[in-house]
Amino acid sequence: MRKLIWLGCLSYLVIGVAHVVGGSILEQLIEHYGLTYKDGGQWIMNQFLGFLVGVLLAPSLTARVGKRAAVLIAIGILTVSEAAYSLLLPWGWMLAIAPLAGVGFGMTEAVVGAMIIDMAKNGKASAMSRLETFFGVGALLIPIAAAYLIRHEAWQVSFPILAAMSGITFVLWLTMSFGELDDQLSYAPRAAGGGQAGAETAAALASPDKSAFFGYSRKALPFLFLSALFFMVYVGMEMSFSNYLPSILIERSGVEEATAASVLSLFWGTMVLGRLFAGTLADRMGYSRYLLIATVGASAVFLLMALTGQLSWMLVFVGLSGLFFSGIFGIALVYSNVLIPGMTERTTSLLVACGGLGGAIFPRLTGWFMDRFDVTATLWYVSALVVFMLLLLGIMLVLGRKRAKQAA
Repeated sequence: MRKLIWLGCLSYLVIGVAHVVGGSILEQLIEHYGLTYKDGGQWIMNQFLGFLVGVLLAPSLTARVGKRAAVLIAIGILTVSEAAYSLLLPWGWMLAIAPLAGVGFGMTEAVVGAMIIDMAKNGKASAMSRLETFFGVGALLIPIAAAYLIRHEAWQVSFPILAAMSGITFVLWLTMSFGELDDQLSYAPRAAGGGQAGAETAAALASPDKSAFFGYSRKALPFLFLSALFFMVYVGMEMSFSNYLPSILIERSGVEEATAASVLSLFWGTMVLGRLFAGTLADRMGYSRYLLIATVGASAVFLLMALTGQLSWMLVFVGLSGLFFSGIFGIALVYSNVLIPGMTERTTSLLVACGGLGGAIFPRLTGWFMDRFDVTATLWYVSALVVFMLLLLGIMLVLGRKRAKQAA
């Protein structure tokens, strides 16, 4: 199992790079092709649409071909797409390739995440937190690497580097043996109606407590809906804050652009640091208690951030926000799957997809806030999202406690 987790970590490192590499060199792409920011935004949006498709297709693909084959297909698509990006083809081709790249890293994230949650018998939160840590490392390192390449006028090498990393990961998934887990990774359950999805749906319809909503029980639907909304708000809020943090600091505290960019590194750095311990803490204190403490802490930090404009305090609050946010995504994913057993691939894909949807919608809304109002109003808006997220979590925990009692 240890080898499987470490290869999963490498996979998450690759998709962390894939998520961020486009934004890291977007200015250079725009200049190279003579584009506008609207054109660059369309390229990123195309990747996002592919990401949603990849995440939503992951459960069906896993059910038909098995876990290892699904990962190979996903990483293979990512490798080919990044290799095609490396050629710097005409812009129309780059737009056409973008959805395929999104399918590749979206499907990889969903399949590997569900695999680790499903197969880790003990310490699920620690295993998932380790994956999220490596995702954060990838997201932290690629802007630094891209900045180095840009200074040496070799920014276009960013795509071949990612293609090579993805290709190496593909070879490792293809050739590595995981001992007694090999059969589970290769096995694709079959049932009338098509694989695991068909088996789940058939079992659902055979039970009087089941609805036809993709095989989930009626009692699970309220908790599932709240979890989906929680992930949408969380990822949307996190992406809004991280994308606009440099602009917020420049306008609110008057810092230079280079300093503002380094503060973004502070945010991701504390995020990675927190993820080193989040899983262990969650396993020891319980998923629900960890999520409650982290979300309450994040709410307090953002309210204080909205109240102060002093740079020194802003730096403290930015660092604390990274620590509090560090484990929320991974631990909430584990918590949701524990309370909706037997649906790991589907639940993981659904929640990650909802997070991706929030990651597209809320940053656009935040940009509108930045244009229409001042930075202070924008910070209050982001703080309101965090408080709303706390409210959602509170209702989730109440429903989760009821589900745990029913299952006991």
